[in-house]
Amino acid sequence: MLAMPRTIKKYANRRLYDTEASEHLTLDGVRRLVAEGHDIVVIDDTSGDDITRNVLLQILAEQEQGGKPILSTSMLKQLIRFYGNPMQAFMTEYLDQGMQTFARQQSLMEQQFRKTLSNTPMGAMQDMVSQNMDTWTKLQQAFMESMTPGTSGPGKTGKK
Repeated sequence: MLAMPRTIKKYANRRLYDTEASEHLTLDGVRRLVAEGHDIVVIDDTSGDDITRNVLLQILAEQEQGGKPILSTSMLKQLIRFYGNPMQAFMTEYLDQGMQTFARQQSLMEQQFRKTLSNTPMGAMQDMVSQNMDTWTKLQQAFMESMTPGTSGPGKTGKK
């Protein structure tokens, strides 16, 4: 059974309130909850609208301004170019699957490192890199197949 997402209310005065912990939060507090793996939903208290996406984008914007950004300027330009493009929905799915794959690989790598502390970590790292490259290759192949005329989607040749 999946746990219900943690509800954060955003009030008209811009304050965020964690209904589970019964305390006010800053954007950094919301960021910490997400980083810890909590599933959250942010609700505008006045309208009742789900504004989770807006709050997460605001957190990302703040994170990208300090330190070392994850999203390069080139990558941001490419993302902007996909808005309104016929491939926008596919790009969304591609990025989502890529992030899920990366998270799984990170988790597997952490597990592998724990298991192989007494062995050579470089061997485990090489295995993880190989698995990651295989997964990315498959995702890229699916992307290219979906863009090839006469195909009916990822992995389908569409030939009769």
